Amino acid sequence: MKALALVSTPAWWVKGRRKVRASPVLQTLLLLFMLLAMFGPLLNLLIWTVAESWYFPHSLPSRWGLKYWYQVFNPYSDVSSSLLTSVLIALLSVGVCLLISVPAGYALSRRKMPLRMLFMLLFLIPQAFPNLTVYMNVARLFYQWGLNGSIAGVVLVHSVHGLMYSVWICVAAFSAIDPLLARASRNLGAGPVYTFWHIVLPQAAPGIVAASIFVFLESLDEFTGTFFVGGAGYHHAAAAAL
Repeated sequence: MKALALVSTPAWWVKGRRKVRASPVLQTLLLLFMLLAMFGPLLNLLIWTVAESWYFPHSLPSRWGLKYWYQVFNPYSDVSSSLLTSVLIALLSVGVCLLISVPAGYALSRRKMPLRMLFMLLFLIPQAFPNLTVYMNVARLFYQWGLNGSIAGVVLVHSVHGLMYSVWICVAAFSAIDPLLARASRNLGAGPVYTFWHIVLPQAAPGIVAASIFVFLESLDEFTGTFFVGGAGYHHAAAAAL
């Protein structure tokens, strides 16, 4: 089999692979490039944590220090409580998104569903307009409904923003499942609920976990919507504290 593979593979490709394998310098350069691509942004973030003064056009900070680290770990600092609030909001947003996206993703993964693409495009509407104008109008509505300045209002804003990721990922996860599995389960006497919970849902679990991670990170990163909806009495913890 190896000989057949070598015969069918172009000679220039085989020679190139041998040269790459035999060149430790090239392998080292490729490894360094991959490490720089993965950890370069984190290195820049680490520099910002110890930069007390850094302005253009200087390539490095003009003044270094641990002032911001002292502020974070100060016994009187509220960073820990703010971080816990942010994590709580992110978890609630994940729960709300999954309650909607899992059944919606399962339904939209059925090819014969009428107006399927229209419903999927509806979840892209929050991304079709500038976030600033959308959040300003949402804040006006939440003032009227009494949700402004509350955690419930912030969770709703984050959930609407994260539904795009969760619904589309769940649709892809359920679409990748072989429909013959559910059909075989039904033929063996299992009901629709049992088939969904024990056959379909475990197969889609990796995609659902990926959707949860996306929504969680998006909620932690969201500041503009929280700033408008949270009002003067509430700030998105991690972003405001840091």
